[in-house]
Amino acid sequence: MVSVKRNKQIVRASAGYDLVVTAGFMTPWTATWVFEGFAKMSDTLGLDRPIPTLDVTAMLLANLLGSVVVVWSLWRLRHASRIVGLYDALARGLFAVWQLYAVAHGASFLLLGFTVFEVAFGIAQGWRVQENADFERTGAST
Repeated sequence: MVSVKRNKQIVRASAGYDLVVTAGFMTPWTATWVFEGFAKMSDTLGLDRPIPTLDVTAMLLANLLGSVVVVWSLWRLRHASRIVGLYDALARGLFAVWQLYAVAHGASFLLLGFTVFEVAFGIAQGWRVQENADFERTGAST
């Protein structure tokens, strides 16, 4: 079990991670730069699955995703709570499933680096919280 305070710290940490990782996807210009960086990294690592150039529709979806995740991150930074963390854990579970699906169907293995963080933060935010720590320390029953 983790304390309520620790749980809020985890929710904020996951929000900070998301903010840093997804801010680059918010605009077509920055998303192009991010995808070019991924392509160079893929080449440097010798990965055999290339990073595609996005058409206008795929770019729109990347920008929408970046925008929504940045706003959701800002919300979590300001309003961290157990319930917000649980909703985020659910979203992370869905993201991880779709990332694994994408890799299984030919997407770059670089996605798995993000998947590790999705799963780790999802588990951390979903961990049981010790709501009544004061009662347990004094021996009172809840």
